[in-house]
Amino acid sequence: MNDFENPDFAAATALRLIGPDAANWVPDRPGIDHNVMLVGGGQTGSALAFALRRAGVGKVSIIDAADDETTAGIWLTAARMHLLRTPKNLSGPELGIPELSFQAWYEARHGQAAYAAIDRIPRLLWAEYLSWYRHFLNIPIRYRTNLIRIEPADGCFRLHLRIEGRSIVETTRKIVLATGFTGNGGAYIPPVLAALPKNVVSHTHDSIDFAALQGKMISVVGAAAAAFDAAGVALENGAAAVHLFARRPSIASVPITRLRGYPGAYDNYRQLPDAIRWHQAIRFRDAGSTPTVDAIQRAVAFPNFHLHLAAPWHDASMDDGQIVVRAADGTFRFDHVIAGTGYFVDPSARPEIAGFADRILLWRDKYRPPATEEDPFLGSHPYLGQGHEYLEKIPGQAPYLRDIHVHNPAGFVSFGLPIGDVPSMRRDIPLVTARISRDLFLADLDSHEQRMTGTIQADFPDAIYASAVWKRPD
Repeated sequence: MNDFENPDFAAATALRLIGPDAANWVPDRPGIDHNVMLVGGGQTGSALAFALRRAGVGKVSIIDAADDETTAGIWLTAARMHLLRTPKNLSGPELGIPELSFQAWYEARHGQAAYAAIDRIPRLLWAEYLSWYRHFLNIPIRYRTNLIRIEPADGCFRLHLRIEGRSIVETTRKIVLATGFTGNGGAYIPPVLAALPKNVVSHTHDSIDFAALQGKMISVVGAAAAAFDAAGVALENGAAAVHLFARRPSIASVPITRLRGYPGAYDNYRQLPDAIRWHQAIRFRDAGSTPTVDAIQRAVAFPNFHLHLAAPWHDASMDDGQIVVRAADGTFRFDHVIAGTGYFVDPSARPEIAGFADRILLWRDKYRPPATEEDPFLGSHPYLGQGHEYLEKIPGQAPYLRDIHVHNPAGFVSFGLPIGDVPSMRRDIPLVTARISRDLFLADLDSHEQRMTGTIQADFPDAIYASAVWKRPD
């Protein structure tokens, strides 16, 4: 195969033409293992690693608790949609280099006509593309590495890690939490489900054995995309019937976040007054998360799928091995319930940051909404700085918080999008990269000042122009 037959030739050429990666300019500090530790090896962690490399920030490491790339992130685990929910032409981890985009990758393998024919990106192809991206760009990820605790230290963090059963401590100057939906909280199980035995309740975030649900009566609580996806997979695996319960009288069909996706609002969202950002978040909460048309069609194609609207659960109990549910529209019996009920945000629930979570500035600490817009769920979100960094609840009490950057959906109220999703990558990865670069540079300003003003070796001797020097005639 010659170069022009290689589907990666264009990407390799693009990298050659933009020039080599910048050399690491961050001065070493004694006792520091990493300049930046990226926690999470999914699409965000990989793209941030590439962006930091191009910015000349060296000694960057990525850790992930998963066994390998097939179990890291959501695309081959908790995600169950056939097609991504975002338009296929959104900018993603290519970070402004078209040849690294999904479109370029796909067309190099299947042709332009094939790309034009797809409506949205198939999930499994997106996972394959991300694997290519990591390997092509040589982005190493340390799998089977759990972050147990972050300990603030003098000018750095001590990271308490468990690596394949061994406890180890490493140090870093900066941390990025690219930890997905549960990164600042966890999967939300409503109180009405929490009292049920754990073996009859799953969350859409869980690894669910759908084959074991064959022939069973299944309920799904929630009406967002993940709930419909779970219902579809259960039906495809032979569930006797699936009943999906929605609190609202109709399924959300208005994608509120799309209204602020134009460049003016998208690029400047962080500059909006708190009251406007809060109101936008309230509007999203009121409207509900929007499932895709194909997710709905996937479920309703089965005659044994039943949709309950305006039907919140009042209580649930066990009787003779089954779940007895009293909902707004009647009483039902099920063998298993799947909670498509989203996620809660509470930094104190994360063991790795629990030791200082009470010092993190939250939205409820910063902004008092009008009585008609009070919302404890939104109030528990961290109030993030311009570079997605934590801020202090009490100034001067925990200055180290500015060196922990949050690149997960907990940034929704601050930045107006579910951070870490594809739509957020074009704006937010450069923001985080720029802030990390700035902070590391200014923290070593004395060293950089000496470097910038020091004596440098001449590029050429005076002799090369001596013969042309004008001399005044005597």
